[in-house]
Amino acid sequence: MSTPQQTRSLARVAVDAQTLADLYAAPEALRVVNVWDAVSARVVAQLPGTRAIATAGHSIAASHGYADGEQIPLELMIDAIARIASATDLPVTADLDGGFADAGETVRRAIGAGASGANIEDRLRPLDESVAVMRAAIEAGEREGVRFALNARTDALVRGGDRPREASIADAVERGRAYLDAGATCVFVPGVLDADDTRALVEGIGERKISVIGLPGALTAAEYESLGVARVSYGPMPQNVALTALKRLGESLLADGVIPDGTEALNNF
Repeated sequence: MSTPQQTRSLARVAVDAQTLADLYAAPEALRVVNVWDAVSARVVAQLPGTRAIATAGHSIAASHGYADGEQIPLELMIDAIARIASATDLPVTADLDGGFADAGETVRRAIGAGASGANIEDRLRPLDESVAVMRAAIEAGEREGVRFALNARTDALVRGGDRPREASIADAVERGRAYLDAGATCVFVPGVLDADDTRALVEGIGERKISVIGLPGALTAAEYESLGVARVSYGPMPQNVALTALKRLGESLLADGVIPDGTEALNNF
């Protein structure tokens, strides 16, 4: 496997990490359209509203023929991050799943690939173990001279099972505060959050400290922004939309259709 030559020095990655931290803290929520390869990164990076690039681990895994959840070898994931970083000058924040069994080493390698921030999941491990994972990621960045912009993910809602919603929200708040204390820049709470959920999380963890995902049934990015959310991402959904468009096109072409007028040549490098 040939990994792209590193195009970002550690000094550049450190600057990008500070840029990410500033974007999370800004009054306007950072909106990121998640990408999975170099060409999707390039297309998204060229959109006027794009201020940072975020990878989608699920989408990267799927594009290599693997299921989500660290089924893809770490080497392939790091290679994909490097190719994405080589396709844009914008800061890159990577989805590193649960840290691939060694969050510190994984972050070190991600920084080498050009990432200045990342999502790392707690997978609802015991709190002390989860804090140790997040701290390891932050300390790995410090050893590289990078104030790594960790978007610490808590699965308190998506893995909460049958417990009351209020208990899952309280767990997310406790975990989120602990991850911020460990050095995280932001706390990612995936799930379909309504306005009441979002208010409770922002009040408990902090304004401009919460990251959410835009899923069918969720609030709009503008609504989340008005509630004090720092970041809105879309996970594997952009790839699903792209693949749905491919499926619909394929159905049309196999039924004797034609390529639609207005199709853009977006795959030219």
